[in-house]
Amino acid sequence: MENKGSSSLNIALIHPDLGIGGAERLIVDAATELASHGHKVHIFTAHHDRTRCFEETLAGTFQVTVYGAFLPRHIFYHLHAVCAYLRCIFVAFCVLFMWPSFDVVLADQVSVVVPLMKLKKSTKVVFYCHFPDLLLAQHTAILRQIYRKPIDFIEEVTTGMADLILANSRFTASTFAGTFKHLHARGIKPAVLYPAVNVEQFDKPHASKFNFLSVNRFERKKNVELAICAFSLLQTLGGDVQGLNVADATLTVVGKSIYFQLEYRRGFDKRLRENVEYLEELKSLADRKGVSHKVKFMTSCSTAERNMLLSQCLCVLYTPKDEHFGIVPLEAMAAYKPVIACSSGGPVETIKNGVTGFLCDPSPREFSSAMEKFIGDPQMAERMGSEARQHVIESFSTKIFGQHLNQILLDVARRKED
Repeated sequence: MENKGSSSLNIALIHPDLGIGGAERLIVDAATELASHGHKVHIFTAHHDRTRCFEETLAGTFQVTVYGAFLPRHIFYHLHAVCAYLRCIFVAFCVLFMWPSFDVVLADQVSVVVPLMKLKKSTKVVFYCHFPDLLLAQHTAILRQIYRKPIDFIEEVTTGMADLILANSRFTASTFAGTFKHLHARGIKPAVLYPAVNVEQFDKPHASKFNFLSVNRFERKKNVELAICAFSLLQTLGGDVQGLNVADATLTVVGKSIYFQLEYRRGFDKRLRENVEYLEELKSLADRKGVSHKVKFMTSCSTAERNMLLSQCLCVLYTPKDEHFGIVPLEAMAAYKPVIACSSGGPVETIKNGVTGFLCDPSPREFSSAMEKFIGDPQMAERMGSEARQHVIESFSTKIFGQHLNQILLDVARRKED
């Protein structure tokens, strides 16, 4: 290592597209926190739009270098994965031949860069697995299966070449073992490093309305109909719940942006048939249940709008089953709001049942029962919200994330000296 005996490292982060999304947020948080620990940090990416990015990437705390922006992200809205691989390979070769060795390289999403970075024997490579891409991609049509076969094979082989693999939850780590069976047989297991949320962006709400909030992509696997059915069931109670009128309650359903299957997508994308169809299905469901006048749909929203909605809601409904992590519950709890979520996947690891929210079976009756508790006792929602905020500060804040990541990379770098 260049500075033997020093705790300061020269660290490179390689990420496909440094836009605005959950994966990008994690990379920016990682760079910011590592820089705060005295490391020299450099992000390499194939795309960075200075007019549409996280402001930390412009602050000068760490350097951002773009290679391969001229390469396409897709070919007629197809072959996103192949294009992402080519762009990342180009970035990796530029880093390899145009820059001196880094002590540690942290890569995510596209594992093909791992063996390229390891061509310099003095460099250690850590790969962060948000979720195996081969499980996110569709394998329905025969041609798509043929197309994905080599990509899936490359993903498993190159992921296993990392000096250390990190996963975003214990649930993802267990899924990793069941997906990459050859790696599991070799004893390769990811360590868990939870993503973080910046708690400072959320102010304590002054007042809350009887509004339930759902924030998710308009995809069927997100199970948003559960929120509508539970809300409808709540309405059928009629009358008062401990002196508060259920009829005052409303539900807001908001789309969420994300970097998905190696492509950034907004909360609602008209090009995606499922987005269009599912939104119409949800509106039709609300109409059939007789609650369409109390359910508001927002196809997408800005960060400021999301924060305002969080501030004004009573609690957040998080409906996906077996979600690999789920950043929305953390954002909600950081905003002093309790969360009602399915008792599976990542939320089991982030929500303290009965303390910062409720973990329920994915049924309208279970969710409705939990919602009724908050309607009947808003002070309980406020108390749980305060507990939730403290829980995030202690376990999922960017500071805690940075401390864990710093120690992980220091330990990986020291292996070089042994």
